[in-house]
Amino acid sequence: MSATTIESTGLAAGIWNVDASHSEVGFTVRHAGISKVRGKFTELDATLTLGETLAESSVSATIQAASFSSGDANRDGHVRGADFFDVETFPTLSFVSSAVSGDAEEFELTGELTIRDITKTVTFTGEFNGVAVDPFGATRAGFEATTVISRKEFGLTWNAAMAAGGVLVSDKVTITLDVAFVKAD
Repeated sequence: MSATTIESTGLAAGIWNVDASHSEVGFTVRHAGISKVRGKFTELDATLTLGETLAESSVSATIQAASFSSGDANRDGHVRGADFFDVETFPTLSFVSSAVSGDAEEFELTGELTIRDITKTVTFTGEFNGVAVDPFGATRAGFEATTVISRKEFGLTWNAAMAAGGVLVSDKVTITLDVAFVKAD
């Protein structure tokens, strides 16, 4: 995916829709300063619009905040509530790219991430995992990407002090994308 063309990758210009059942938007956050909690959002919609070059390409995505899952029902309920995502008031998270650059091995995807109606510019660094035609004739493309955000910058400020010092939930959150797109007909 050079600055001049994407055709050498097997990707075709046009619209690609996320295959949500084969994709994951995950996160990692440090808990109590000693361990990491991992989780994901299970409901997402995204469109990749590929131009002839990366610079002519874009991504837009919407995630249902209530689809947050960390594997613990009590924690999930707390995080969906007013202390964190407040899914009743802010039902979605979104991302709209503003720039894509890189090559066939690595890329950068910069755009506007919105959480709790607060929008900040973030840059994901990632890898293109290739293109394949599945047994049903659909052309698929895979990508992985990661960014680190400050949850406080998005209004996610709830915390609790630890007896030995420090806080229960770190400010730094790593967001990891492992996504598959299918070429639209």
